[in-house]
Parts: sequence; C-alpha cells; structure tokens
Amino acid sequence: MPLELTANPLLCERTTLRLGGPAVVEAVVREASDLDELSAFLTRETLPPFVIGAGSNLLAGDDPLELALVRVADCPGPERVERDGSAIIVRCGAGLRLPGVLGWAQKAGFSGLEGMTGIPGTVGGAVAMNAGSYGVEIGDLVTRVRIWSPSGGLAWLDRNRCIFDYRHFSPVQMPGKCLVWEVELALRESDPKAVRQSMHDVYEKKKAAQPVTARTAGCVFKNPPEESAGRLLDQAGMKGVRLGHMAFSDVHANFLVNLGGGKAADALELMAMGRERVMDQFGITLEPEVIVL
Repeated sequence: MPLELTANPLLCERTTLRLGGPAVVEAVVREASDLDELSAFLTRETLPPFVIGAGSNLLAGDDPLELALVRVADCPGPERVERDGSAIIVRCGAGLRLPGVLGWAQKAGFSGLEGMTGIPGTVGGAVAMNAGSYGVEIGDLVTRVRIWSPSGGLAWLDRNRCIFDYRHFSPVQMPGKCLVWEVELALRESDPKAVRQSMHDVYEKKKAAQPVTARTAGCVFKNPPEESAGRLLDQAGMKGVRLGHMAFSDVHANFLVNLGGGKAADALELMAMGRERVMDQFGITLEPEVIVL
C-alpha cells in the first residue's frame, strides 16, 4: 500500500485537547516498506516534519501550521517474543494504542504496565515522551527500541544506547530526528485477576484526582524537582480559572480542559498566567510538559 497522504489535516481532529488548525499535509505509514517512500516524501517537502501519535500531549495553535505531520498507523500486536530470565519480552508496534496494550497484557497475565492505566496515547508517543505515572515510566521497561531516520533507516537500539529522562527519550549517537517504529518491553508473569485489580485501583485513584473523562492533554507542566506542579498551581489560585472555553481543571490544577469550542490562544494565555503566578509566589519556573505547536 502506498504512503497515505492527506492535505490540510486538522489538528483539532487529531489531538485529545481538540485544539488546532490545519497542517499542510499528513503522511500515514502503515508498513516498514512505506518508510522508503516516507524518506522520499520528506526530501521533496520543504516543510518541517512532526511525528504525531494519538495527540494526547499536544497543544496546537489555532492558525494554519506549516508542518508535515507523520503518523504511524495502528498495527497488529502486541506479541510475546521470548523469555529472558524471569522477564517476558513483549514487542509492540509504535502505532498501537497504550490502553489496548494494557488490556492485552492483563488478559495474558503480564504485569509491569499497570501504573500507566488511563494514559491515552500510542506506544510510540509513550516511548518518545518516556510517559509515566504512579511510579512507572515506560523507559524503565524498555529492553530495546527500533527507530527510523531518513539517514540511518531502521535500526534496533539496545537499552544501553537509549537515554530516558523525565518525559524525554533520545537515542545515543543518532543525530537528527527519528521516528519510533517498535519497542520491546520486559514484563513479568502474574495472575490476570491481580493485574486487572491493580489496573482498577490505579484508574480509581486517577478518577478521584484527575479529569480523566475531560478533553485534556494530560499534565500541562512538568513537576519541578521535589515538587508538584499541580500543588503549586493550586496554591497559586489557578484551579478552576477559566478563559473563554478553556480552563484549568477544578479537579487537578495541572490539567487544562477544553470545555467545548475552546481556543489555543486562551489555553496559552492560561499557561502564561499560571507560570507567572507560580514564579511570583514561589520563585519556581514551571516548564511545559505539553508540546506546543
């Protein structure tokens, strides 16, 4: 199947925050054989490429964006590939949705991912952002990552050639931008009922403390060292603050919520307001966790 191209793709239809104007074009990659065509496409285009997963950590501007979106389509899997000591190695394509992977792992009786219950992104996006919650980061489970770049093609990188920091992944000695194609994770065998209960417990905690059913992009700001961005924003009076149809959640102050018909300009103004208040009151600079386009 040839590379799937879509003109003027709307970011508001591709992000969980439901914000964003049109990009110039989107290229959807379905198979590894499409990557050569993707390389030719990126060579032809004079636009900067941006790899988009489920759009669960993006705040895209209202105006047209001079970007070429690149997206890895959903794919079969996950699959168990081998046992390594007490670990079960599971391979996942980048286009898989993380909730689907957790559901598959639960039914198979594989534990390790439960803390990521409720994260709505793709596997590729989770690796690229080193997504995590409740003490679990996906980078802690990675044994190797298969990445693609126009100059280097497809290549497997062992864990020791990958750097996973707080909400950041980078391959060692691989200059330029790359695309996560698939990943192998080390999970452990467990009882499916125990895994399901653990997932249920995590979801109930999140539902009580986060706006899990609202239109959000996850946490807006990174947690400063030894601090909580949500607590700082709450004490700075940002919880529930509204501008137009955007608001800081009244459940958790580190989540921006699109109340319906929101605008990116209002979201950005709220972010600036929150940063300013936290700086004024605590002398702490909040760094965005959400990616702003």
